[in-house]
Amino acid sequence: MSDAPEVVRKPGSRASNRRSFRQRHPAVVWAVVLIVLLPLVGGAAYAWNLKRKLDDVETVKLNPKEAPDPDEGRALNVLLLGSDKGEPKKGQPKNTTIAEDAASGDWPVGKYRSDTLMIVHIPADRKKVYLVSLPRDSLVPIYDAEGKTTHSEKLNAAFAMGGPVATINTVEKLTGLKMDHLAIIDWAGFKDLSSAVGGVEVTIPRSFYDPQQKIQWNAGKQTLEGKKALDYVRTRYGLAGGDFDRIKRQQNFMRALMGKMLSSGVTTNPNKLTKTVSALTDNLTVDEGWSGTAMAKLALSLRGITTDDVTFMTAPVQGTETIPVYGSVVVLQQDKLAELFTALGKDKMGKYLKKYPDDVLPDAEEVS
Repeated sequence: MSDAPEVVRKPGSRASNRRSFRQRHPAVVWAVVLIVLLPLVGGAAYAWNLKRKLDDVETVKLNPKEAPDPDEGRALNVLLLGSDKGEPKKGQPKNTTIAEDAASGDWPVGKYRSDTLMIVHIPADRKKVYLVSLPRDSLVPIYDAEGKTTHSEKLNAAFAMGGPVATINTVEKLTGLKMDHLAIIDWAGFKDLSSAVGGVEVTIPRSFYDPQQKIQWNAGKQTLEGKKALDYVRTRYGLAGGDFDRIKRQQNFMRALMGKMLSSGVTTNPNKLTKTVSALTDNLTVDEGWSGTAMAKLALSLRGITTDDVTFMTAPVQGTETIPVYGSVVVLQQDKLAELFTALGKDKMGKYLKKYPDDVLPDAEEVS
């Protein structure tokens, strides 16, 4: 695990998480639908359609030094990135995708942003799922596609400057965990998925104004879809915890989306199922080694767990600091960070959460 950058540390606002999601539902695979763990449900016709859609998603080559191990029978780590479609700089190719730019051998520096980074850990017994968000402003050593580092920068710079392979290398060095797979979801996917299921209900605990997006958020329950859903997951201005609260909003939206899918019968409604699968796969890029068959098998292996078995967390934070070169950065709590990722790597999360029960995402009514 990488050493922390040398900065003057001071206490900052950490995510005040308390309880895991209480509702219980079968087929919790929809809790991680944004991580391409799509279940094959509804008979052979649906299974064929889902398999075909998964086979058609765009892929990027991660250039592994050796052939990847089969997914079955072992724990898996998936790096999930939320990205935009990209804004080409002068001289950069236009109308190209992440997959095309990655394959070109000339990554367009600064074209893409990845402000959402999550590690999804799935233990070998497939009885739990852990999602750990990594704050985008974490000051860490950045590794390039060759695995070399020359400086530290905010974590989201790894994708902007070096693309998928550099991001994998940076996260692996930071956590000490091997990333088995990569999934990149365009932000447009949030809009399309929320519309496909007919809107997602969230609770705004208190009213506030977001000056960046010029949106007034009023307290109470709201059903969000389309652009409004995207506004929700991107909001950080006006929130007491800033980007930390935005991370909780993103996790809360995923949790609420899963609940809506289950309660509205998406998996048994041909029209909703088709729209939902299309909304996801049309905005998805995965690593070349993750076939549609492998994703489908993983989804099937998770169908026996419930939402109580899915834990949302954020990497431990020591505080924030303003540094002239970087601006406002997040300083990770290195000792606890090592403890967390060691627990994940050894599938000892039960012991870790017993020691730190407040580290999980709070109930929906408590997420700003």
